[in-house]
Amino acid sequence: MGQQKPPGLTLRGGVWHIDKDLFGTRICESTRTSDLREAASILARRIEELRASHYFGVARQRTFREAATKFLEENTHKRSLDRDARALAMWDPYIGDLPVRRVHYGTLQPYVKDRLAAGKAAGTVNRDLAVVRRILNLCARLWRDENDRPWLDTAPLIQMQRENAKRGPYPLSFEEELFSELAGHLARMALFKVNTGTRKHEVLSLRWDWEVKVPELETSVFVVPRAHVKNGLERVVVLNRIARSVIEGCRGEHRDLVFSHKGHGYYTIDNSGWHGARRRAAARSETELGRPCPDGFRNVRVHDLKHTYGYRLRAAGVAFEDRQVLLGHKAQHVTTHYSAADIGNLIAASEKVCELASRKSPAVAIVRTRGFASA
Repeated sequence: MGQQKPPGLTLRGGVWHIDKDLFGTRICESTRTSDLREAASILARRIEELRASHYFGVARQRTFREAATKFLEENTHKRSLDRDARALAMWDPYIGDLPVRRVHYGTLQPYVKDRLAAGKAAGTVNRDLAVVRRILNLCARLWRDENDRPWLDTAPLIQMQRENAKRGPYPLSFEEELFSELAGHLARMALFKVNTGTRKHEVLSLRWDWEVKVPELETSVFVVPRAHVKNGLERVVVLNRIARSVIEGCRGEHRDLVFSHKGHGYYTIDNSGWHGARRRAAARSETELGRPCPDGFRNVRVHDLKHTYGYRLRAAGVAFEDRQVLLGHKAQHVTTHYSAADIGNLIAASEKVCELASRKSPAVAIVRTRGFASA
């Protein structure tokens, strides 16, 4: 006769899973085995660990999934929480069931290799590693169990991936036409970014209830709450005539979100539509100009639209302090307490970008060098 299944084990997808309550603590994890005898042995070890913790104060082994859950619950205020949650969801099949003491450089390598093989940049993988490193540090240095013992004796060294030299910004010249190749919804967001200097998240999150009327100027601005701004400060977004036309074209399409499609918001701008558009734009540029297309334009990024706005402001002679405000850069003098006159001056400065576009001034010509400074 085969071994009898002990209470607390459930077979799901051919793998035995533990789900058992003992001394007020729930054990819920995969045994990662289809062998009942091995699964029963793992369950017995978990029960013994709980008994030792309950009766003798021996530290209970916490799984990384428990630690990740605690981290997310304690950091609901983080602006990057959504990204951390996505990273931890991807980590879970690799290390979720492991005790935190077994999460170290060696056990992280299968995930790292799979992500790099999938074409992810070293910087992206490093951000995922940073979340794990943070959680392990909390286990060792902050979190304590009911017997005042740390969840982890010592946090291991997590070595980051070596990153290649980062590509510098690539501001678009007026001849490098991209927007006509984008689908309507992507074109609107791209035009808005290149005329406001907003970041991707600010555009994707933009809401109608952030719009503030400025009756003295018969216009409005958007005040982006600090939770949606990278530097943690409220940001005032002023609208030149191109950005204003984009906003008016979106008005009435969605009750809450400025940019929507078929009743839903967007998760990203950098999607297959963006990639296809830049391929077509690069091919057309080579045909029309009769010279090879620069790699920067062939691989232009969404964030390059923000750099483009900054370069065009500078080419139009807009003062450095005004450029900082218009681009939402963190600076001591930046404040959201603007008078109507201040807003009018900022709109006038942003309008200079439209004037450059209308006459395609040679003043906006860009010298392509290695590592040129950002605006």
